[in-house]
Amino acid sequence: MTRILIVAAHPEPSSFTLTWARETLRAAEALGHEAALIDLHAAGFDPVESAAHYPRRDGPFDPLKAQEDGVEAADVRAQMAQIEAADWLILHFPIYWFAPPAMIKGWCERVLAHGRLHDVENRFDTGPCRGKRALFCVTTGASAAECGPDGKEGNLAHLLWPLAYTLRYCGFDVAEPIVEHGVHGYHSGARKSELEARLTARLRAQQDIMAGLEGRALLRFHPDGDFDDTGRLRPGIAPLSPFIAPPGAEGPDR
Repeated sequence: MTRILIVAAHPEPSSFTLTWARETLRAAEALGHEAALIDLHAAGFDPVESAAHYPRRDGPFDPLKAQEDGVEAADVRAQMAQIEAADWLILHFPIYWFAPPAMIKGWCERVLAHGRLHDVENRFDTGPCRGKRALFCVTTGASAAECGPDGKEGNLAHLLWPLAYTLRYCGFDVAEPIVEHGVHGYHSGARKSELEARLTARLRAQQDIMAGLEGRALLRFHPDGDFDDTGRLRPGIAPLSPFIAPPGAEGPDR
């Protein structure tokens, strides 16, 4: 039995993002998996890391040291335990301002805690979450063309890379994302009908997506051995991403 943790971020309960997340939960349970859904907005999750989440300490607030002490708020401790128990982490969210929403970023900052889900000696290839996999189910307001490699909105694969690399830092393998484009409330007439039909088809397809999770292609990241003792990509290693490439070189789109 596969254990699946679904984390969703959208302020509107009736949004497609949350409807999709609930369908992921339903499909996972129908396949016999153990699954749980965390709706961050409904749970009132505070995405802002601060000293207020910890017992009073002397001196300036140091988030890494505070996290390492293992005295996080109860909701954060519970979610860390769920991540540790899960085989798959599935994140559902929209793209806001060319990035995942602040709720997802803050969730990473608070829940992927130093001293438990990563530390100086245990990250990337040796991250505590090695052997686990993650999947992003994403909506954009822009079209697929606008989110492509030469699109006006910027290459979505690049916009998602920092979040994928955050999970890679903790040891996760990250699957190719699933994206539904053009999801917004300004469609009307035939365009609205087309969108509704497309979103309905996406929900119906989720059962097959969940059934095929283990065979889903993974994003490629450099293993630790591709870097020298200073942390730079070794000469002669072909870059896997534009984010990690020698000056003048370009990595692939994905």
